[in-house]
Amino acid sequence: MSASSSTTQVFGISQAISVAKPTAQDLKLTKMMVKTLEDMKSFEPKEETKKRQEVMGKLNGLVKKWIGALAEVRMPSEEGFVPGGKLLAFGSFRLGVHSSGGDIDTVLVAPSFVTRADFFSSFKKMLMEDSEVTELNAVVDAFVPIMTLKCMGVEVDLLFARLMLKEVPECLDLSDDALLANMDVKCIRSLNGSRVAEKILRLVPNQNTFCTALRAIKMWAKNHGVYSNSLGFLGGITWAIMVARTCQLYPNAAPSKIIEKTFFVFSTWNWPAPVVLDRMSTAAFPSVARLVWNPSVNHADSYHLMPVLTPAFPEQKFNF
Repeated sequence: MSASSSTTQVFGISQAISVAKPTAQDLKLTKMMVKTLEDMKSFEPKEETKKRQEVMGKLNGLVKKWIGALAEVRMPSEEGFVPGGKLLAFGSFRLGVHSSGGDIDTVLVAPSFVTRADFFSSFKKMLMEDSEVTELNAVVDAFVPIMTLKCMGVEVDLLFARLMLKEVPECLDLSDDALLANMDVKCIRSLNGSRVAEKILRLVPNQNTFCTALRAIKMWAKNHGVYSNSLGFLGGITWAIMVARTCQLYPNAAPSKIIEKTFFVFSTWNWPAPVVLDRMSTAAFPSVARLVWNPSVNHADSYHLMPVLTPAFPEQKFNF
């Protein structure tokens, strides 16, 4: 996108507060900030990034092999049938703000003939038989069912989402809200991590600026002991949405300026007005409607003091 087009385009639900370009001081501060992040080992060494990519490739291969084997048994008469299926990363790794030693959040997306029971039985068995997979644990009855493991020494959190499709091609656009129709709630929750990450990246004016600013703010929050959703502070996804909204309001700003403005914007925000990156979806599926944050329908939502909403349908509040 050119600089001129970025000053006229509206990002999110409102016009920008400022379309001013970075000053020399902004750029100098950004350079100093990046150097500080490097000194504090915020960035992962290239060798570790390469290893993560190898882990994703290996696990993706196992996913396709597993789904293919199930297809041979359950769809034997389908000539030339290609069931597909894939493994997607989300969270810090997908947003490009992960640090050395962090885990990879992933979701296995499977076609309709593959069930969650299969995931926790035959796929788990396949993983256990692989010499490069260790420390495998399954939590079947969790709010979001999950398997945790190490693959080639890298920690991986693995979720499962079953689409109501016969095939899951590599090119399938998972941003299509219609895919959620008839999906069970646990699969919707599992899939939405990926949908949210992808939509955040689509909605920010400049991904590099967003990633650099978010990386710095995450380190600040962790160093001050306020980076924890479970303890009542703001977690990773909430910080990501707030930084993304600031990027929308200052589309041409340098990362150093985005950090300053993030604290300004949300210290003066008209709470409890919700923070949103996009217009709320008009999709209406009975099985999903109750998951959407809506204080006019769900009375409990009206008590939320600081709602920060995920941008992908069903829009939800992740912070307390």
